[in-house]
Amino acid sequence: AQKVQDMVGSSAPIQKIKDTIEKVAPTEARILITGENGSGKELVARWIHQKSARAEGPMVEVNCAAIPSELIESELFGHEKGSFTSAIKQRIGKFEQANGGTLFLDEIGDMSLSAQAKVLRALQEGKITRVGADKDISVDVRVVAATNKDLLREVEEKRFRLDLYHRLGVILIHVPALNDRREDIPQLVQYFLKDICADYGVAKKGIDDAALQALQQHNWTGNIRELRNVVERLIILSGKTISAEDVHSYVLPH
Repeated sequence: AQKVQDMVGSSAPIQKIKDTIEKVAPTEARILITGENGSGKELVARWIHQKSARAEGPMVEVNCAAIPSELIESELFGHEKGSFTSAIKQRIGKFEQANGGTLFLDEIGDMSLSAQAKVLRALQEGKITRVGADKDISVDVRVVAATNKDLLREVEEKRFRLDLYHRLGVILIHVPALNDRREDIPQLVQYFLKDICADYGVAKKGIDDAALQALQQHNWTGNIRELRNVVERLIILSGKTISAEDVHSYVLPH
């Protein structure tokens, strides 16, 4: 199994997530991860796979928001040749690819209702049918889902199936926004400095305390993803040591 990036931070919410992963990963329980964009939901899913009995099996990721609704069923369940106009050859879907492993359905709240019905069947019966086929295929897959939406609100608005919500969310893990775990920012910055400088093949840059304080006070709307981009920008634009002045020049809005 490939090495998974560390979950950096020692704040109470992060500690709680790590403890939950230790307890639930070895089980077959389905898990729903909630949190804002860029908060690190995918990393939580990877750790669940890594610490599960399926760690040697595949981990297959699908971003439901990135696939047009008319193609999502073919993406998840595969299709037979000729089942629709552009189906020029047979395709194996993500459920089959994840057999014996974990299927991570990211942004599950963006999935069409007809695809939701088929996912529900796959979870209930352990069977899928390729688009354009009539025979069932058995699949042994653990589904971990993630969303940045309030799914119960989506259920009220008739955009998400309540039965699927209950099937997916046996265990709920909420990943906090970076603004709610500011005490982790110095650790995260040091981690990214080391990681990005290594990628660039340069010596690790230092950062002074005033700069770290300035970063801790910033409003992180893009969460960890934004913080990583900012650290990369500071590495490129600042001198040997990143100063508070650098942070004010390159990060904070003028």
